[in-house]
This record gives sequence, structure tokens and C-alpha cells, in this order.
Amino acid sequence: MNRRTFITSSSAALLASGCTVERGMKTKDKSYSKSSRKVTLKLATSWPAHFPIMGTVLERFAERVKIASNNTLIIKIYPKNTLIPALAVFDAASTGQIDAFHSGPYYWKGKNSAFSLFGGLPFGLIESELNAWMHYGDGLKLWRELYAEHNLYPFLGGNTSIQMGGWFRKPIESVQDLQGLKMRIPGLGGEVMAKLGVNPILLPAGEIFTALERGTIDATEWVGPALDKRMGFSKVAKYYYSGWHEPASTIELTFNKQSFEKLSNTHKAIIEVASAEMNAHMTYEFQAKNAKALQKLKAQGTELRTFNRPIIDAAKKALQEVLAELSSQNRDFKKVLTNYLEFSSVNTEWTKLGLQNYLEFRN
Repeated sequence: MNRRTFITSSSAALLASGCTVERGMKTKDKSYSKSSRKVTLKLATSWPAHFPIMGTVLERFAERVKIASNNTLIIKIYPKNTLIPALAVFDAASTGQIDAFHSGPYYWKGKNSAFSLFGGLPFGLIESELNAWMHYGDGLKLWRELYAEHNLYPFLGGNTSIQMGGWFRKPIESVQDLQGLKMRIPGLGGEVMAKLGVNPILLPAGEIFTALERGTIDATEWVGPALDKRMGFSKVAKYYYSGWHEPASTIELTFNKQSFEKLSNTHKAIIEVASAEMNAHMTYEFQAKNAKALQKLKAQGTELRTFNRPIIDAAKKALQEVLAELSSQNRDFKKVLTNYLEFSSVNTEWTKLGLQNYLEFRN
């Protein structure tokens, strides 16, 4: 075939298909594709700027989205209180003031107690089991159904894995030692502690140390050794207890539903993949950095403790009371809890046979 004829006919075919040739690359017509249009989304967080792990993993997510989209999808991050107060991001996204937020679902239990279950359950599923419920059970489906009522669309945006039980000024050797204690502890763990005589208080990250230092609170839980060390809790509280209240604490990446639906399929897919990566990497980073920070805390004189059996038994009994009360008050809570427990009953048997026995062998 004559070369000139071939080029002419090929160009005509490309134009007829709605494409043009520019510098040897095939692109869409003058309107381009929806995913080629530059989109900027405003995302507010409940964390300070550049907050270790939870904040920096989010920054990495935004950069990954930018690169994967060839600079056509920009996530502009607003740390807590720079645009929206730390605990107002849910409402801001719901009403469309912002496009998305990064926070924890148990903060919104006042709107619907069922939300706290997506953040994790005391004595419940560990991180790998919780992610399995979300993706291969009905967890994510139920979460999105309930959030849709608030014009929101959530993704898994990280997981802290097992959290520590908290910092205390005095040793806790009996349930009586918990009576009247003012403790920063959110979610269902806070409600269980309330049954044990604790006064649970909800505080955002930036206010916890000052409250503990000044005696506004007597104890606090936060996350684990890596972040707790940076928060300086060991300077004002000596006793550090292992945890039971948050075996797998979900961090959410949640979008305004309309903002997300307006995105191209390409941009939606990029967010889905990048959020899955963020969810995994947060767990990996916590594991690695918690281990190193624990050694430093021990060297500084932190006394590591475990709640004794009578306290754990009392907490388990209190949890059942909390779950029964919330189930009777809220049909959403009962529905989600029933699904969670059905999934748990099957999966924990495998975890016990596999992981638990292995850990006992290893130790």
C-alpha cells in the first residue's frame, strides 16, 4: 500500500472514531474524556498536619492518586481545624462543604450507634478478620447503606490494628480502682468503661496531653507505642496497659456521595486502589514502628501492665450489657451487630486454630 494513502486513510479513521493524533499519541476528541479533566477534591482530617502514620499515610495516598491520574485528580488535604474542626468533618462532608474526610467512624456514634461497629468491637475481630468482614462479608455494604442516609460514601482508609489499653497515673488492680476515673476513651470501649464506673471523655488528638498533664483527665488511651510516645504520655502517666477495647480500629476515608459519583470511572478506580493500599500500609507501618517505640518506652521507665482477669471478665460482662441495650434501642445497630457476629463465629474458629495456636507455639 502506498505510504501516503495509508497515513491519510488511517487519520480519517481516527477522526471518525472521535480521536485525534497529536505528537504520535492517540487521545480523545476536543472534549477529552471525563478523566482527563482536572478535578480537585477538598479533604479535611481529624489529625494535625503531617501527623505520624495516620496523617502521613494519607499524604502518600494523595500523592499516589495524583501520579496515577496523571495529575488530573488532586486531593487537597486540610489538617484538623485549618478548614473544618477535627470532629465536624462528618457534617461538613455530608452537607457538601468539603468533598471528603479522614477520621474514625466511632466518633459519629451519636448520629447512629451502629457506626461504632464499623470502627471495631471490644474483644472482637482483629484487623485481618475485620477487613475480611468488610470485603468478603457484608461489612462494607452495610456501612455504605447507612452512610448513604447522610449523603456519604465510605472506604477503608487505614487500620491501627490492636491498640493499647491506655495510660494511667495509678495502677489499676481492681474494678474498684476504675470508679470515678476520668478517661479519654471513645466508641464502644468508652461505653463499656462507663459500665465499670469510668467517666469516658471524647477529646481530639491535640487536646489529650494537656488534659492529662493538667489533671482534667486521669487516664487516656490513644493508639499504640509509636504514636503514644510522640504524644508524650509517658511523661505524665507511668502505667501503660495492654488493650482489649480496640483490637482493630478502622480509619475511614469517606466522600460526599455526590462528589464521588461525579468522578469518572477512572478516577473512582484510582481512589479505590489507592485507598486499599493506604489501608494496608497503615497497618504495616504501625506494626514496624510500634515495635521500635515499645523498646524506647521500656528504656525510659514505662511500666507495662495487663489488666487482670477479674477486670477483663467484668469488661466482657459490661460489653454484653452495652450491646443488648444498643440493639434494643436501634434496629440499625442490631442488624449490623447480628451480621458481624455471624461472620465472627465462623472466622474466629479458624483464627484460633491457625494464628492463636501458632502464637502459643512461637512464644
